[in-house]
Amino acid sequence: MLLLLLALLWGTEGAEGQRGAGRGPQGHYWLQVQDAKGQEGLCVRVSCRCFYPREGWSESTPALGYWFRKGAGVQQDVLVATNNPDGKVRQESQGRFRLFGNPQDYDCSLDVRDARRGDSGTYVFRVERGPSVRYTYTRDQLSVRVTALTQTPDILISGTLESGRPSNLTCSVPWACAWGTPPIFSWTSAALASLGPKTHLSSVLTLTPRLQDHGTDLTCQVTLPGTGVTTMRTIHLNVFYLYKKTFNVYFMLCLKKHRVQVVEGPRERETQNPKQAPGSELSAHSLMQGSNS
Repeated sequence: MLLLLLALLWGTEGAEGQRGAGRGPQGHYWLQVQDAKGQEGLCVRVSCRCFYPREGWSESTPALGYWFRKGAGVQQDVLVATNNPDGKVRQESQGRFRLFGNPQDYDCSLDVRDARRGDSGTYVFRVERGPSVRYTYTRDQLSVRVTALTQTPDILISGTLESGRPSNLTCSVPWACAWGTPPIFSWTSAALASLGPKTHLSSVLTLTPRLQDHGTDLTCQVTLPGTGVTTMRTIHLNVFYLYKKTFNVYFMLCLKKHRVQVVEGPRERETQNPKQAPGSELSAHSLMQGSNS
């Protein structure tokens, strides 16, 4: 009978906790957070929900949240993000770690931009609201792991590359985060080129290929200035040469007044193998677009 009563009490307590998740369940502290993983130079976003009792505060009472990097001891925990304007965040984390969730709405979500390998570790959250709510969630910790960058840029060619005709090539990094430090794009090619428009996550190169550029390399290198990490992609240019060839030429001799009239028939365009075209020395050109371009 006693075991049955305890089971009923636990079940009621758990049900009340779930129902009160949106308004702060009475007498309970717990955190809903999952371990996060990201790549160096990119961003890590951590979704987090914090629950605390409604004791000593009203709806208008502000809630302060703190994310700490765990140290060897409690006194060695380091503050990395907070919405408290008086909180002293360590220098290495300033501007990179951000508590973008509002603890007043039970949201403790965390952003890390320009992630570094050294950011890997264990983190704990603390909430303060009113005179009674002062709690550190030491039992529900967050593990962050930052690995080496393996992503590479995408290069898109608009249409076919034709000798002597300008074409646009776009280098993009769709896997980078919009709120991170803008990447720096660098282009390297033997072909004649000029920089086009740039967005936060892409760069456009206007290329005017020649016959001798067929088969040469074009490289887009991307540097993530927040960490200094670089990544690149190289493609081989496939250039087509269009030329005009007269295939139906005939002569009409007009003896009248001793004049000769030459009439040239219709022309067609043919594609020539670039290997048949005369060669020349190649020189590499490098163009760069930075975050302030």
